[in-house]
Amino acid sequence: MSARYEELKALKNLGQKYAYSDREVMLYAYGIGLGADPMDEKELAFVNEGTLTPRPLKVVPTFASVAAWGSGPGEMNLNRVMVVDGERDITFHQPLPVAAHITADSSVIEVYDKGKDKGVVIAHQTVLKNEKGEKLATLVASRFARGDGGFGGPNLTQPDPHKIPPRAPDKTIDIVTRPDQALVYRLCGDRNPLHSDPEFAKKAGFPRPILHGMCTYGITCRGVLQTYADYDASAFRQHVARFSSPVYPGETVTMDLWKDGNTISFEAKVKARGVTVIKNGKAVLG
Repeated sequence: MSARYEELKALKNLGQKYAYSDREVMLYAYGIGLGADPMDEKELAFVNEGTLTPRPLKVVPTFASVAAWGSGPGEMNLNRVMVVDGERDITFHQPLPVAAHITADSSVIEVYDKGKDKGVVIAHQTVLKNEKGEKLATLVASRFARGDGGFGGPNLTQPDPHKIPPRAPDKTIDIVTRPDQALVYRLCGDRNPLHSDPEFAKKAGFPRPILHGMCTYGITCRGVLQTYADYDASAFRQHVARFSSPVYPGETVTMDLWKDGNTISFEAKVKARGVTVIKNGKAVLG
């Protein structure tokens, strides 16, 4: 077996400690666009705690993706310029509290070596737990390192993605992003200059900074929240999406949604450029 494969598979980092408050919860909700209408009571519940009439603040389920920002299984020694986020799959074990001290246990699940000049996909998971040791959420991420394949790993096949129903969508909604949205979302943790620095974005081959893929992921959660979940964050059991193309801040994201029982399938596109930005999406409600 390849030594590089064994090295990656062995990566593990347990008991990473994090804490967050209602400030981070509200910032994330605002970062994915909730609260754009300051009179929308259903969205305000995620970005404002209420004053004259107090109400419990709600936590967007995909806040789990930034609750322990920076956690991971360890240094993978990859060519970072060639690394892109491929997929995110979050399972929600219980609703996230408004404020908490949490731990994160991270480990590599599998390594898919596609061969020389074809890259490698590394799947790793992070389990978030509360102070009692109870699971809050399990995050599975797939990282595609385009410049690191061909080290002799086993010939493994990645699991098939969720299939979108062949019929016409049951619902289609438009979600407008703000021109400054990436500048807000980056304050949730991801300071990659690709999303904020025009000069850096141009050197990376983009005409201007792009929106974080994980912001688009949160936007799709928002889309399910406002359609089939009636803004009930506790209804989410799972949220899965594959990233296929970037969104530019200010663009309109169009979501197509299909409902089959408790499973909501979805894809997202930017019609103005004729590109699909999210594929094989699935949210499970319960």
